[in-house]
This record gives sequence, C-alpha cells and structure tokens, in this order.
Amino acid sequence: MIDSARLREIVVEAGRIAHAMWPGAGHALETWEKSPGNPVCAGDIAVDAFLKRELAALLPAAGWLSEETADDFTRLGRHLIWLVDPIDGTRDFIRGRTGWAVSVALISGGRPLIGSLAAPARGEFWHAVAGRGAWRNGERLVASTRSKFAGARVPTDALPKDDRDLAMVDKPNSIALRAAMVAADEADLLATLRWGWEWDLGAATLIAREAGAAVTDAFGNPLAYNKRDPRAFGLLVSAPGIHDAAVERLARRAHLIAGR
Repeated sequence: MIDSARLREIVVEAGRIAHAMWPGAGHALETWEKSPGNPVCAGDIAVDAFLKRELAALLPAAGWLSEETADDFTRLGRHLIWLVDPIDGTRDFIRGRTGWAVSVALISGGRPLIGSLAAPARGEFWHAVAGRGAWRNGERLVASTRSKFAGARVPTDALPKDDRDLAMVDKPNSIALRAAMVAADEADLLATLRWGWEWDLGAATLIAREAGAAVTDAFGNPLAYNKRDPRAFGLLVSAPGIHDAAVERLARRAHLIAGR
C-alpha cells in the first residue's frame, strides 16, 4: 500500500521547488526550446529530477513516464507507472502567470489510480483516488451538472464561429487545470482537437472523473494509459449531461484534423 501522506508531501515539495524558480515570484529563469514553439525551462528539469528520485524511492516497483525524461519502454512491462508532467503550463510559468501546475499520477493496469496537482501560485492542491472522490484544498469536488449544451462554460481565449453559443471563462495554460475546472464546477466543458500526451492528462482526468465529470478522447472513446505511443487524440471533459452533444459538435472537425 502506498504511503499517501508521503506522496502528498512529495508533490507539494515539487510545487515548492517550482514556485521558488517562478518568474512571477521575482526569480530569474533559464529557458530554451526543445523544438520550435515548444518551450522548456530550468524549473521543468529541476522538478522532474526531484520527482523521479523521490517517487522511485516511494514505490520502487513502478515504471516512469515523464515529459522531461527519455522514454524507457521497460515501463510497458510494469503494472504500475508514475506519469509526470513536472510543470504543466510551461508558457504561463515562464511568463510569470499562475496557470501552471505540477501533475503526478500513478497508473495501475492502464488506468489512473491516484492523481495530484500542485498549483502553488494559485494556492491550490488537487487530489483524487480512484473510487474515493476528488478534492481541492480539503474540499470535496462536485463537477458541473449542466444539461444544456448552449451556454456551456469553456476555458478558452476565443471561440470559433460555430461555437459562439458557448460561454468563455478564464483559461489557464495548463490543460490539467482546465480539466480540473470542470471538476470544480468552474467550467462545463473542456475540449481539445490535437494530439495530447498522457502526462498532460493522467492526474487531471482522474480528478474530473472522480468529481463526476465525463472524460473521453475527442471521439468519445475511453482514455488508456501506459501505451507504447503515449498519446490520445483530443480530450473531452464535461458535465455528463452535455457530453454526447459535445462529441456530436466536434465529430466532423475531429475526423478532419486526425485524418480519419
């Protein structure tokens, strides 16, 4: 049995390490690009190294998959793996904005078992355990129960013409925090139409699901984790009552973009 108190300490400390390097707190930060338009910073690397060391000590049997570590395919033979994004929302982190989080999930048999998000710039700690509910700062989360698609709150910077019957709300750069907004009934719908990495999704999708949200890929299919290709096309997190309508609204676009 995993030491849940120690896991929380580790994730909180990872958030503290990141916050101590965050430009929003007045710190200088080294940044560069892994590829054009794909920024990374010294905070990503420091948090990744800390989590890899501490989580391996906490649960030596678990494999490892992280945005900032070369993939080791021995993870495919493990029933348990740690799934980590050391700083989800790096662009907000680099710009001194608060929309970033440390994301840690424990995957068991291809499904999230535990998920935690530390968002110290927002004073938030999110946590969920499969079958036991989801929490933010000690308060149990209940997801949006909206049943009407028109007017649904979406965290976005702009709405396409076809979606202007929806309502925009504040959008953190972190996709994990955007999914968590649905869990906290601060949004009704999060939808992406691009290939996304498992480390972006693992913790937040468990938090959303445990709060009562519906969670699938863009086509309405269940998400799976610890795949050889650790990606999924699109993420759809919503109030259960509007999920089918969201899949229908996005279907044509999703098929065109994914090339199906």
